[in-house]
Amino acid sequence: MTDPIAPSRLRAALVTCAELPDLDPDDVPLVAALADRRVAAEPVVWDDPAVDWGSYDLVVVRSAWDYAPRRDEFVAWARSVPNLLNAADVIAWNTDKAYLHELAERGVPTIPTVWLDPDRNLSARAVHTRMPAHGDFVIKPTVSAGAQGTGRYESGDATERGLGIRHALDLLAQGRHVMIQPYQQAVDTVGETGLIFVDGRFSHAITKRALLSGPYEAEDASLYVRERLERAVATPEQLAIAERTLAAAAEVLPSAAKPLYARVDLVPDAVGAPQLIELELTEPSLFLAYDGDAVDRFADAIALRALRARVS
Repeated sequence: MTDPIAPSRLRAALVTCAELPDLDPDDVPLVAALADRRVAAEPVVWDDPAVDWGSYDLVVVRSAWDYAPRRDEFVAWARSVPNLLNAADVIAWNTDKAYLHELAERGVPTIPTVWLDPDRNLSARAVHTRMPAHGDFVIKPTVSAGAQGTGRYESGDATERGLGIRHALDLLAQGRHVMIQPYQQAVDTVGETGLIFVDGRFSHAITKRALLSGPYEAEDASLYVRERLERAVATPEQLAIAERTLAAAAEVLPSAAKPLYARVDLVPDAVGAPQLIELELTEPSLFLAYDGDAVDRFADAIALRALRARVS
């Protein structure tokens, strides 16, 4: 009987966090699927100091969802790990949502955003004047994961507007950059579509329903916000925007070309055209359970990358 972790076998680390030491349930089937491809894969917590990252042929970031409060530490860790995917410079770029501004400059349709810089020492009045005059709006830090630190407010309600100002000022006082965006009403009706790409090719799509119901409350903060999901069929328009987004990312950062995994999150604008909410290249849920071939597709891509890393 062959030892499943004999030195001749390829080894892959599936990176997770201490709160999910055995991976998110969606990723668990990858271990068996990779074993079928003669890759010994195991969940490994990213900040475990005992891990020998160099002993793996490939290190794949998966459910490292506690990075946001420690982003600098996480990026430094990524830069220290050999054969990491997605690459460390992609992770450094993608873990700050300021990347959306760079994509917008390259023609990717994005949600109009007001960016607040903590170094400007903005007053409550200055924050107030930067909020939308009509409709609901969203406040969130540029570094966050799983809707952490995010709240939705009604611009015409004085109480909620005041809560929004306090939310933004609290984030700025912590030295965090802040985004203010009009809330996209289509999220409440048609939902948000996530297009998943594996090895640079479209794999499958899901629809996420509305997550934000009101102002941010710190005591309700958790590792991530649970989502209501459905399988989706991507439209040609959505696919075109998703591919345009990935191409623009590669223009900004050549190492972002043909990433091992990517998720492009889109929502319709006021006239129904798809626009980008986020490009997830760091540790996105890939919702593998929502497509019958997705686990095999992802396992094939990991096994091939591991083999290439071994022989290079």
